[in-house]
Amino acid sequence: MGKVMGPHGQRGLLRIHSYAQSEASFQQAGRVLLRTPAGEAHEYPVESVQPHKRILLMKLKDLGTRQDAEAYRGAEIYVRKEAIVRGEDEYFWHELLGLEVYLEDGQHLGAVFQIISTGANDIYVVKEGQKELLIPAIYEVIKEVDIEKRRMTVSSMEGLLDLNEV
Repeated sequence: MGKVMGPHGQRGLLRIHSYAQSEASFQQAGRVLLRTPAGEAHEYPVESVQPHKRILLMKLKDLGTRQDAEAYRGAEIYVRKEAIVRGEDEYFWHELLGLEVYLEDGQHLGAVFQIISTGANDIYVVKEGQKELLIPAIYEVIKEVDIEKRRMTVSSMEGLLDLNEV
């Protein structure tokens, strides 16, 4: 769900880079698991999450000092999958990675290799051999996602495939 960038202030607040669309995702989950770069994992109840400039500030129960928060610098933040409320046509990144991507006419483009978050919309990096395409994750382009069949169908919008090859 995100990554701890470091402490904020003296009272144990965490500065986090969120992969979620809003701070509400953390509040709804109620608990987070922090996995340090060394591999240690600890679960904490979420007390509060609030936006601050371009990041979020998270207060967790039992983290009360700057030193407590510093111990989690660089930690990945996880929540239980069942705790996340998602709307129609919303997917976890791990569900999209590896999907085979096809044009509406059936032409195979490759597989989703990476997802880049841009703020406005995600970009799917689709790779086939040495060739990479950048596909914007917008309704005009993404026509169908079938998680069970591991398949994504995209529009062949004019210029989409010609202009964005990496």
